[in-house]
Amino acid sequence: MKYIVLVGDGMSGWPIEELNGRTTLESANRYYMDEITKRGRLGIATTIPKGMTPASDVANLSIIGYDPLKYYSGRGPLEAANIGVSLGEHDVAFRCNLVTEAQGKMVDYSAGHITTKEAVILIERLNSKLGNERIKFYHGINYRHLLIVKAKSREEALLLSRIKCIAPHDITGEAISRNLPQGKERKFLTELMDKSGKILGECDINKVRIDLKENPANSIWLWGQGMKPSMPSFKELYGVSGSIISAVDLIKGIGKIIGLDVLEVPGATGYYDTNFQGKGEYALKSLKEKDFVFVHVEAPDEAGHNGDIREKISAIENFDRFVVGTIWKEFKHRSDFRIIVLPDHATPIAKKTHTRDPIPFVLCGEGIRPDGASVFTEKAARATGFRMGEGCLLMKRLIGGAGVS
Repeated sequence: MKYIVLVGDGMSGWPIEELNGRTTLESANRYYMDEITKRGRLGIATTIPKGMTPASDVANLSIIGYDPLKYYSGRGPLEAANIGVSLGEHDVAFRCNLVTEAQGKMVDYSAGHITTKEAVILIERLNSKLGNERIKFYHGINYRHLLIVKAKSREEALLLSRIKCIAPHDITGEAISRNLPQGKERKFLTELMDKSGKILGECDINKVRIDLKENPANSIWLWGQGMKPSMPSFKELYGVSGSIISAVDLIKGIGKIIGLDVLEVPGATGYYDTNFQGKGEYALKSLKEKDFVFVHVEAPDEAGHNGDIREKISAIENFDRFVVGTIWKEFKHRSDFRIIVLPDHATPIAKKTHTRDPIPFVLCGEGIRPDGASVFTEKAARATGFRMGEGCLLMKRLIGGAGVS
């Protein structure tokens, strides 16, 4: 039996006036997702437990079958795992965005989606100027990087991990002063962020970006922190081995922590230009040897954060055609499989950030009876009455193995 999970990050959303009251998902060409829906069971699920932030790390932990209320320890540690940073007992890992600030406001959470080549130079500069025995910066991809802080004690580590930090993509256009970290150790972070701005502002890369009328990476933004996570392996919980495919460090980090093979797809960027076709093809190749694959595509979420209707529709259509379609054409005439297609959370164009809305999902394959639904949309999913109150139970439905206690 083969088990397939296809995630279009942030794919769902709210009705939009410019689309005559339809969502971007409703407006997109969903040929293959609709075909799967006609042969499967459609419903809605809650991937963000009550009281938790509607973030991609929380939502994807739910989808992959791990209750965030039990296993979530922060975004930073997941990304640290992906780049091979081993956290000590008193280490705290922070997500470190390269961002654009101007006139006291958050202009761009991605610094114009800065290239990795440029970002590496900037992160290394920060490390040479600000790094020491307690502080170290690690470069990731594009605007996504890490800061590891070695606390002097567990008590200090806990204080750092409990600082209230806001994700930069949640405050686009808002005043920096109203969204700075809050908590007992906040001064430590705000001083680092302030110093980084002075250092980055002097870098030639940013001077060139300004000349080219591109958003400069003129500051860092620290958030998503946490301490070393502890999770059982996927095979322990569900009895199968498998792979994970994503361009996003936190998703790959989850995969490494739970023992899934992390597959690197050439041209996978985490943006509109990602290699959609390659992700589908690598998933099929993996399934020849392993029984499970988890494919994550970031592009719809990025378009949602940017408030770009056209690009979000295009990303959904590319996900449908090149990821879902590539895999579905191989399996639709077979019986030895189960597949689930879903977003991890909603990223409405109007909000430009994640929301807690329940997400649509469709299950199809062996032992799953069609329910008569014919289109993969938010409205159609709500109409079926099939609801999963805990998103972490979706994996149990898919595999039918032991659930997570």
